[in-house]
Amino acid sequence: MSVRDLVIQAIYLAASVLFILGLKSLSHPDKARLGMQQAALGMVLAIVGTLFHHEILRFDLIAVALILGTVIGYPLGMFVPMTAMPQRIAISHMFGALAATLVGVAEYRIYGAGMPRGTMAALGFEVLFGALTVTGSFMAFGKLQEFITGTPVTYRGQNAVNITLFGVAIAMFVYLIFRPGTPMVFYGMIGLALLLGVFMVLPIGGADMPVVVSLLNSYAGLASSATGFVIQNNVLIICGALDGASGFLLSVLMSKAMNRSFGNVIFGAFGAPAPALAAGGAGKDLTVSSVSAEDAAMRMAYAGAVIVVPGYGMAVAQAQHVVRELAELLEKRGVTVKYAIHPVAGRMPGHMNVLLAEANVPYDRLYDMEDINSEFPQADVALVIGANDVVNPAARSDPSSPIYGMPILDVDRAKGVIVLKRSMNPGFAGIENHLFYAPNTSMLFGDAKSSLTRLVSEVKAL
Repeated sequence: MSVRDLVIQAIYLAASVLFILGLKSLSHPDKARLGMQQAALGMVLAIVGTLFHHEILRFDLIAVALILGTVIGYPLGMFVPMTAMPQRIAISHMFGALAATLVGVAEYRIYGAGMPRGTMAALGFEVLFGALTVTGSFMAFGKLQEFITGTPVTYRGQNAVNITLFGVAIAMFVYLIFRPGTPMVFYGMIGLALLLGVFMVLPIGGADMPVVVSLLNSYAGLASSATGFVIQNNVLIICGALDGASGFLLSVLMSKAMNRSFGNVIFGAFGAPAPALAAGGAGKDLTVSSVSAEDAAMRMAYAGAVIVVPGYGMAVAQAQHVVRELAELLEKRGVTVKYAIHPVAGRMPGHMNVLLAEANVPYDRLYDMEDINSEFPQADVALVIGANDVVNPAARSDPSSPIYGMPILDVDRAKGVIVLKRSMNPGFAGIENHLFYAPNTSMLFGDAKSSLTRLVSEVKAL
């Protein structure tokens, strides 16, 4: 091994260690920023190491690519609001998968018919999952950005069609391993994979977007790892494997948090709009109790303990800074304030954690569902800000509900509940929430940020 090769492998090893350390740091909220810095430094080293390769013939094209990537990446990182992070992550998965797919196409065009079976197997896996992730991520981006409907688009026999198409794609993949010199099959497989990405995400509703995003992250990582085997790049193998494994594990955790399996996520068409339950569900009339900002502020100001439950409504209204301000005012009055975080609240894993961290809410105030649920019965007020399905008691009490069995935040067990919501419209699951009709619940209607601003003013006036 030449000195150049030793230097490259040493740089790649350092990059891999930084990726692992970054991933470990990201598992703790107070170390998340450090984790991102470690991962970014690892990526810089990976790029530097790649530039040492003797296969690079034209550095001018590399420079153009670096400039183009910087021009695209910097605004995505600096100027995209936190409310749009799920969309940004989805589009990032698309770019990563597109890069892996294009590398695979380039390698096939160069070596094609003479490619060994093992290399062809890795390349076929790379382009198959890469192409599927490209269109799948774009569909997820469109649903999150809402220029594609967030409700499931289904038709009779859809699952059978999708499974058949996937089976044909796998058959083409296997055929290419034994007969790599058939470009028509190769490009046909890519086209079929692109189509599959659309068909697989189309019937998935907004309620399942956190799982879909993390699963697509896993696919992009696996495609990148396969790319590393094809072009014999160790850092791609390691980085892609880390991405694939972490994305898969995160998908498992998200599915567990919703008490659902992968199969149910992919084939269940969960999130379709359902007709609202008749008031009272089983023939009883249910009424909604509204509350004024003045009364709500007084109830919280004189409470002993308040638990804040953030949801997607807080993200849409960009109200996280006002939430922190309100919490600080209450704490100055001697009120204990804690934040209850459901693992699938929002539209991506950790969405609420990211928003509250941006508002400088102390990490020790954030409590996971398992840690906070036992405290709701002692809470004087549970303040629900735009959350819906993750606080719906139907998940515990109604076996006919599509979310039955999903772990929820036990908001309804608090002594009093104040819900900030624009309207009575259902959440992602498209079902009525009986928490809103409970005798201990009061509704404060309006934009979350405006309502919270009024609450802050009222607390200051007390």
